[in-house]
Amino acid sequence: MITAVQVAIAGEAAEPAVSELMAIPGLSVSYEAQTQKEGTIAVIATIVGIAGGTVALAEQIRKWYQEWKQSQSGQTFDVVIQSPTGRIVLEDATIEEICQVLKALEQ
Repeated sequence: MITAVQVAIAGEAAEPAVSELMAIPGLSVSYEAQTQKEGTIAVIATIVGIAGGTVALAEQIRKWYQEWKQSQSGQTFDVVIQSPTGRIVLEDATIEEICQVLKALEQ
């Protein structure tokens, strides 16, 4: 069984945001974009592998989120990460919580 971590990104900037997520070294990511009602874009990205330390990647994911949120002021931008080990909303997530979700990929 292959374990994957899903990242759901909703908002007007979802597709450019996932492109930046995919650029993080150490993450192996694929994604599918869907248009929801009222033209809102939702992207479901799947992290299928990680290379490097979980803590370092968690820090990079948190930094990515904070930078995108700041650059998209005035636009809705929601990110949820889910794996078999848990589900978190990045808005208030700590590095430790992101690590817990990513640990599913270490096994």
